[in-house]
Amino acid sequence: MNKVDKIFNQSTNISEFSEKYFQYLHSILLSVNTKEIATFATLLLGARESGSKIIFMGNGGSAATASHFANDIAYGTRTFEKPFRAISITDNNAVITAVANDDGFDKIFIQQLQVVMRPGDIVVAISASGRSPNLINAIKYANKNNAITVGITAFDGGELKNTVKHSLHVPTNQGEYGPAEDAHMILDHLLGAYLTRVIL
Repeated sequence: MNKVDKIFNQSTNISEFSEKYFQYLHSILLSVNTKEIATFATLLLGARESGSKIIFMGNGGSAATASHFANDIAYGTRTFEKPFRAISITDNNAVITAVANDDGFDKIFIQQLQVVMRPGDIVVAISASGRSPNLINAIKYANKNNAITVGITAFDGGELKNTVKHSLHVPTNQGEYGPAEDAHMILDHLLGAYLTRVIL
């Protein structure tokens, strides 16, 4: 039984459940290594200076987080004269379905990287489990072709955490997608808020 189930079993009252859920999420956030956040922020600022792309990707809820990250970093920072060149390769349904149909779902990200990625770009894979083959394949390709790779993970980090060059890990219990994705979105807004202010 995971922590969220235990919280619900303690009280089915929505007010009490909400309070305990928030407390649990708070404990998760306090366990994140802020040095990993600092490293990621430094990489993003470096990409802005060099004009390198920042390429986000993920599946399911993490696909939505990848899109949100790209939006907040590229446009939310309002740095149009010297932008963060952030994109999400989860957003083109025509490309994703074509590649999945023709060559397999495990190729949907690696083939896009073959088109849009250059050496020195940052490739960010977001995954709660860290076990998605399409993300791991893409990260291995990016590593081999001189990109800077970052994994934003949860649970125990899976293979992804050990494959990327830089890890930003949110330690949660196995299978707790809700708290994991909550924390990933908070990291998005935290970094967006910081970058917007540090570049002034």
